[in-house]
Amino acid sequence: MKRKLAAAITIAGMMVSVAACGGNSGKDSGKDAGPDSWKGQTLTVWTMDGSAPPQWTKDVQAAFEKKTGAKVKFEIQKWDGIQQKITTALSEDNPPDVLEVGNTQTPAYAATGGLADLADVKKDIGADWTPSVSQSSVYEGKQYAAPWYFANRVVIYNKAIWAKAGITSTPKTRDEFFKDLDTIGKKTDAEPLYLPGQNWYFLDGLIIGQGGDLVKKQGDKYVSNLADPKVAAAMETYKKYASYSKAPKDKDEATPQQATIFAKGKTGAFIGMGWEAATAIQADKSIEKDLGYFTIPGATADKPEGVFLGGSNLAVAQNSKKQSLAKEFLKVALSDQYEGELAKLSGIVPNKTSLEGNVKGNPAAEAAAPAAAGGGTTPLIPAWAAVENTPNPIKSYMTAVLTGKDPAAAAKDVEGEINKRLAQQN
Repeated sequence: MKRKLAAAITIAGMMVSVAACGGNSGKDSGKDAGPDSWKGQTLTVWTMDGSAPPQWTKDVQAAFEKKTGAKVKFEIQKWDGIQQKITTALSEDNPPDVLEVGNTQTPAYAATGGLADLADVKKDIGADWTPSVSQSSVYEGKQYAAPWYFANRVVIYNKAIWAKAGITSTPKTRDEFFKDLDTIGKKTDAEPLYLPGQNWYFLDGLIIGQGGDLVKKQGDKYVSNLADPKVAAAMETYKKYASYSKAPKDKDEATPQQATIFAKGKTGAFIGMGWEAATAIQADKSIEKDLGYFTIPGATADKPEGVFLGGSNLAVAQNSKKQSLAKEFLKVALSDQYEGELAKLSGIVPNKTSLEGNVKGNPAAEAAAPAAAGGGTTPLIPAWAAVENTPNPIKSYMTAVLTGKDPAAAAKDVEGEINKRLAQQN
């Protein structure tokens, strides 16, 4: 995957245009009556650019058409501007029947009434969906989407630098990792770790690992929970990691692209998505022979570090007149056969732990998979997207702590802005 799997939604305007789509159009009247009516119908499926490999699309299409007698038309969408495009489509009488939606975006679409309830799909094929990846497809207790594919951060390291430092194995605990970074700093001239001060999704993973939450319920609304001691503990861990880096404390991993820094061959490791290795190779092909990957280690060897799970769900439009056919498509596309095939072809984390064997042979995916079960997301509430809009106050909090401010004081400085943004959709 050559994109970040988690992007904030611009909620403004979304709630307005889709709000009307939860009416009578979602009832059975006018929809396909079932198998007897499927033959000759055409189902429209929106997938995002880069999500569905051509071989997977071909195989799913053939299996679906054989099973139902209906046709399926895949329409590839660009990420730029997709939130507004989906918002508009869901408000219309003739939307695409099945849509790929970002996992952190799903609650916003569900809250407007734009997505159909998929409880029956969950019952038929989702009993063993990994809870951590399935949680984003549930809103207010109802299944409004189905988990499709996911990815999380791993440690990408330079094997030559680690060998030069005399390190012969990868760390299994956080303390072992810190020890290895110390060794690299002492025995080589390399920067042990490249970690900019605002790698926000890595911090979110550390917060998840602490069992912390970024918001809390106060009466009937959500407010900031940034001052929680668990968040502070996660930030202190981040600060420890950052102590091994010379990266700017007021920049994120994309400014500059951390993979291009790593490609220069003077950095021991960085924490990023598996696809960032391809970015490094594109910057300097000579780095390819030295690439290695391992799971971000946790406090103990039996449990990897918490990670942010970015990914996509598949949803059925509430206004679709072919809901039963759309659900049959989900049952094919998300079956063990084709979910496993997607994992094999793309190196993504599948929606079931039992299918993770399909990533064998893909070292980045093999490093990512063990952490998925203990992963999580940003708060799954429609209002959250506004918090991540630029300038992201949590990034400001991170920089403040890294430059010497007490976490509690740094949290206090930005919580007013966070609460203001959360209140926009409460």
